[in-house]
Amino acid sequence: MDDGAELVQLLTPEGERVSHTDYDISLTDEEYRGLYRDLVLTRRIDVEATALQRQGELGIWASLLGQEAAQVGSGRAMRRDDFAFPTYREHGVALTRDVDPLKLLALFRGASHGGWDPNEKNFALYTIVIGSQTLHATGYAMGIAKEGGDQAVIAYFGDGASSQGDVNEAFVWSAVFNAPIVFFCQNNQWAISEPLERQTRIPLYRRAQGFGFPGVRVDGNDVLATLAVTRAALDSAREGNGPTLIEAFTYRMGAHTTSDDPTRYRLSSELEAWKLKDPLERMRSFLVKNQLADKTYFEVLEKESDDLAVYLRDGCRSMPSPEPVAIFDNVYASGSTERLDEQKAAFADYLAGFADAHSGGH
Repeated sequence: MDDGAELVQLLTPEGERVSHTDYDISLTDEEYRGLYRDLVLTRRIDVEATALQRQGELGIWASLLGQEAAQVGSGRAMRRDDFAFPTYREHGVALTRDVDPLKLLALFRGASHGGWDPNEKNFALYTIVIGSQTLHATGYAMGIAKEGGDQAVIAYFGDGASSQGDVNEAFVWSAVFNAPIVFFCQNNQWAISEPLERQTRIPLYRRAQGFGFPGVRVDGNDVLATLAVTRAALDSAREGNGPTLIEAFTYRMGAHTTSDDPTRYRLSSELEAWKLKDPLERMRSFLVKNQLADKTYFEVLEKESDDLAVYLRDGCRSMPSPEPVAIFDNVYASGSTERLDEQKAAFADYLAGFADAHSGGH
């Protein structure tokens, strides 16, 4: 939905730096290079995970190809004590929160339920139920406000999730209780096979007005603009001004997941047009044009990316498969129960029956 709505942009697709009256940002040379490093490593995680799924090492994978800037920019806008609530695609945000990417692969391999400590990383576990994390985030933000803290919360969701009741309920509660939260919608144009025009008749960011808080649309392929806009929204939340809705206007260049075939519902010309807005090429051009990075920098980064790929491949393939009965572990934080122990024992007996059959028993 290219409706001519204002798009906050600080870096053109050609890598030219532009200014904005309401949002601007000044970074050191090292910080500019750091953002590009984040983008490169995030994409490499995604590429390797997709390949591993195709090789049968992962059950499924949700690609973020094309959305790296939206995730890295918003992730780096957070303070360490801010809390993020992701969907199942925020691999770039996870990187900025120092989550081991192998933990992400373990989840999609079925070797764990997440693997990282949300309270240590201030990054909640991935949420598969569409939109439910916005309510979790709102409740957490309301708790911060009641305790008098100055942290802020960010809730991630997609354009398709904006049609879910949970998301709209989260808008109502956060507005009424003035919760310190930023709703970060990655509008990648497609809710699986449903285009944006099936989700809304107006730009998504304008929905915020009906709930009583501000909304802004940012170029989601521009890591600098995303960083500036998200940082401003988080600061506003900390200052007691309540929620903000950010619509990161981007594009899902890959499939919805590895079980999806996007060629069945979208034109190749659309994809080619968005490739010209690639967030990595944009930032690389900026670094080169402004002489912020030399050949050595790019070579070292390429080596780091290759090393990360080896780490992911080796680590994924060497993961031990969990025992089936492990599904009963950690059901309750307080420990097991008599009923749960009975169910676990019954399931163990059921599994043992297969072993008896293979050994000639009955």
